[in-house]
Amino acid sequence: MTDAHETAADRSLRTTGGAPPDEAGSPAEAPIPLLEPREGIPPVVADPAALAEVSAAFAAGSGPVAVDAERASGYRYGQRAYLVQLRRAGSGTALIDPVACPDLSGLGEALSGVEWVLHAATQDLPCLREIGMVPSRLFDTELAGRLAGFPRVGLGAMVEGVLGFVLEKGHSAVDWSTRPLPEPWLRYAALDVELLVDLRDALEKELERQGKLEWARQEFHAIASAPPPEPRKDPWRRTSGMHKVRRRRQLAVVRELWQTRDRIARRRDVSPGKVLSDAAIVEAALSVPATVHALAALNGFGRVNRRQLEQWQSAVDRARALSESQLPQPGQPVTGPPPPRAWADKDPAAAARLAAARTGVSTLAEQLNMPQENLITPDTVRRVCWEPPAPVTADAVAGALMAHGARSWQVDLVTPVLVTALSA
Repeated sequence: MTDAHETAADRSLRTTGGAPPDEAGSPAEAPIPLLEPREGIPPVVADPAALAEVSAAFAAGSGPVAVDAERASGYRYGQRAYLVQLRRAGSGTALIDPVACPDLSGLGEALSGVEWVLHAATQDLPCLREIGMVPSRLFDTELAGRLAGFPRVGLGAMVEGVLGFVLEKGHSAVDWSTRPLPEPWLRYAALDVELLVDLRDALEKELERQGKLEWARQEFHAIASAPPPEPRKDPWRRTSGMHKVRRRRQLAVVRELWQTRDRIARRRDVSPGKVLSDAAIVEAALSVPATVHALAALNGFGRVNRRQLEQWQSAVDRARALSESQLPQPGQPVTGPPPPRAWADKDPAAAARLAAARTGVSTLAEQLNMPQENLITPDTVRRVCWEPPAPVTADAVAGALMAHGARSWQVDLVTPVLVTALSA
């Protein structure tokens, strides 16, 4: 137990009666800066022998294990992990270099059946899965905070509001692919898991007090059991500024430049934005330049050397040479209901159902003191309102919600609201 843990053990939630801050007013005590891990900064695990020791130590620990991962978003290609942090009672804290130790499946197996505590789990699970770490059980402290009604659910805000400690800030967006990692960064990384289990325990009590603990458990199970997401179709369509691109030939330019940039970024292992900005891609698409000279005159290409300009111009030329049948279509194939703004024209009755459903869901979410999207996803509401079951009965609506992936607690709460909205 750290000094911080010992102090935290004497405190419940820092707000009166254990309620979220927005319900209880200001905390009674000033927050305490958390400056150093109790055992100090552990050495970075960077070889198989050290990894085996850590795996054995964490297998012998007790209780939940706090897990975090640092990526190099904005610096490197992809979302791989460049540091993994863990802490468990009886095991201490470990900092592991997944570049030097790319296979952590042995550690994952050592923690099989143990509850993993993560903050914003869906952000870290993909990169942890890549290195062989997949939890069978988890507790997401960010999601727990949302369900409990906390207005600010970042890790720093939660640790301060719930436990009364201030975490060090300033290193979350650094280039974690840097080697060796500077000591201040490692201290920051170790402190990120220092109080995560304490936060989990306090939030569990708060959820139980509010009668929401079973809801949270269902959400955590859904996250842990969810399959890896399918690769995104036509990712080039997510280029910033695409709303300006109207013509199919221009879309083809975006596609060719995006794919060329992606190949270069992957080969060089750098963020695609460091190779060529989205704004430059859109600028070239709108102009469809016919020569290198014309391309160089566009924003984003003025400081590019001749060889790189020729590379980008070749991509533009490929788009210019495509036949009409080879050009991409203006929009992606739409599955499900159209955008809500079009409902009034396409189906006024559906628009009325959606308006009633949104009002009902909003009112219920406010009563439960949680965000609407955690009560039920807006997409699920739209789909049920666009194609409601016939006849509209509680069992039919519940079945439709479950078919769209709603958890049983959500079905129980939202079904009466939607039955009323769909029957109006």
